Amino acid sequence: MTRSSNSNQARAALARRLREIRKDAGLTARELAARAGWHESKCSRLENGRTLPSDGDLRAWTSHCDAKDLTADLIATARNIQGAYVEWQRMERAGLRGAQESVLPLWERTRHFRTYTSSLVPGVLQTRAYTEAVLMSIKNRRVPIDDVEAAVQVRMDKQRLLYEGPRRFAFLLEESVLRNRIGTCEDMAELLGNLLRLAKLPNLSLGVIPLDVDRTGMWPVESFWVFDDAQVNVELVAAYLTVTQPNEVAAYARTFTALADIAVHGPAARTLIEEAIAALSAPRQVP
Repeated sequence: MTRSSNSNQARAALARRLREIRKDAGLTARELAARAGWHESKCSRLENGRTLPSDGDLRAWTSHCDAKDLTADLIATARNIQGAYVEWQRMERAGLRGAQESVLPLWERTRHFRTYTSSLVPGVLQTRAYTEAVLMSIKNRRVPIDDVEAAVQVRMDKQRLLYEGPRRFAFLLEESVLRNRIGTCEDMAELLGNLLRLAKLPNLSLGVIPLDVDRTGMWPVESFWVFDDAQVNVELVAAYLTVTQPNEVAAYARTFTALADIAVHGPAARTLIEEAIAALSAPRQVP
């Protein structure tokens, strides 16, 4: 699905929701417009998705329809439509450094981080060599500008946040992430050793979901970050998705909790990391 079709569908869904709210309140479009001090045509434009409502429009709509409890979700939905789905091509058009720097304000203001990954070790836990390999791969696939060295430094500098301020970090990794070799075996051994070291930080929780755990109730999902209870970011194949609608953020938070319930922590997690390190130097079995 393209960004355009995705956005158009979201606009249409919001327009339908506004129409439902008005009808549930027993109001005609003309009556609602009169109460809000609008021209009647504005209600039509909003209900047909021709105009994306402002925050003020939505507050007025829910106020006059006696549905103020829906205001926050509607505003978040409208904001998501405006800028939630950003293609990597657009985000990285000036290079990888800018993409790395764009998330710094969000990181600076966040106090509670929850991260689940089914593919790569999260950037804030990476070593320089691992980051270089990851970003060089991205550059080779989709970014014409070569500023990998500068982008790597931005990511390395961001790791200071692990040690600054009253921040809490909770990470969940699929065990396969420990086995996905990025770079050389030496690079991976360094990375996994770094995980063992960082797992000792008092403000950091590291869980690993074993390969052989029963996944009937909670299977692997897309990798995501939850920032406080305010925002979720998801890295898709073609785009970077930002979720701010409260009920959707809550859904990701519940998913994180469910995944944490099947993960191992503490000594059991360290054992899985140590086994992954040992596997790097083990002789390959030839069938």
